This record gives sequence, structure tokens and C-alpha cells, in this order.
Amino acid sequence: MKDKKYSPAPWKVLKSEMVVDEKWYKLRRDHVALPNGLEMDDYYVSVRPNVVLTFPLTEDNHVIFVRQYKHAAGGIFVELPGGVVDEHEMDPAESAKREMLEETGYTSDEVELLLEVTDNPTKDTNRMYYFLARNVRKVAEQDLDESEAIEVLKVPLHEVEQMILNGQLQVAGTIALCLLALRKLGE
Repeated sequence: MKDKKYSPAPWKVLKSEMVVDEKWYKLRRDHVALPNGLEMDDYYVSVRPNVVLTFPLTEDNHVIFVRQYKHAAGGIFVELPGGVVDEHEMDPAESAKREMLEETGYTSDEVELLLEVTDNPTKDTNRMYYFLARNVRKVAEQDLDESEAIEVLKVPLHEVEQMILNGQLQVAGTIALCLLALRKLGE
């Protein structure tokens, strides 16, 4: 039986203001009333765009990864290709295909949504869409912006689980999608 004292309930937003509104980062300050009657006037929320991440699998069972520098963490990471859903884009699957093509030069006509998740529900507003792309093929060169330097890696499917276990993959979303895709593929 549930204890009503601890039943979760939504907070009421009394006031909200955007305190940082830049191209790459938006931060909102909310004044909220909690269900227990307390108020917080300084609850900060990162207003972030939705994100797509793709597990690209070639016909010969290789997974396409990207390797790039990530400034906030100050390191070079191996990840699955992905990025933001642009404001004008209505279909996350099309965003996933666009990001995969831009970062790797690979595309697929077989893109399947595996899961939609919330990345960090405590502080971020965005959703993440995890896709499996089968029979990916290289059709173009990378189309990177001026801040990107991305190395494309082609890894045998049977090595992906070991990459997770030995720490070669360190980004949470990439690890989660790899595990989902490996399960879906029966690996």
C-alpha cells in the first residue's frame, strides 16, 4: 500500500525566466511551488533540443562509430553518431539519418526506433531517440561544421560488447544504445 505522504506530484511553476539564451545553451530559472507547500525560487533547468543517436550496422556486420574531442569532458571519445533534432525537423528518424550522413557519410533506408528516453529529467528538458539502422552504406564524404573533426571507425559487431566492458566506450547514451541494439540483434 502506498504512503500518501510520499506520493509524487507535479510541481507548480509560479514564474519562469530564461537567464541564458544563446545558440548552444539555454538556461531557465523557475520559481516553483512543491506539493508539500514549500517554494523554491531558484530551480535551474537546461532547455535543450531533442537528441538522436544511431547504431549503424553494415550489411557485413560492422558498426560505424565516431571518434571525436568533447570539450566539456576534455577528452576524445568513441561514440555512436548522433546529434540534435533541428527546430524545423518533425521526424526524429530523419534527423538520425541526417546526423549519421553528416558525421560518417553513411546512410540507410532501414532506420528503426528502439526507444525514446529522457536523458536527465532532473535538470534537462530534452528527449533522446535511440535508433538501429541496418544495412548502412557509405554514399558520401563527411559534411562537418567548422568545429568538428570526426574520425569514422568501422568495428566488427562481435567486438562491441567487449568495448563496453573494457571501458573503450564511456558515453552513457552510446553504451545504452549499444546494449539495446545488441539485444535486438540477438547478440
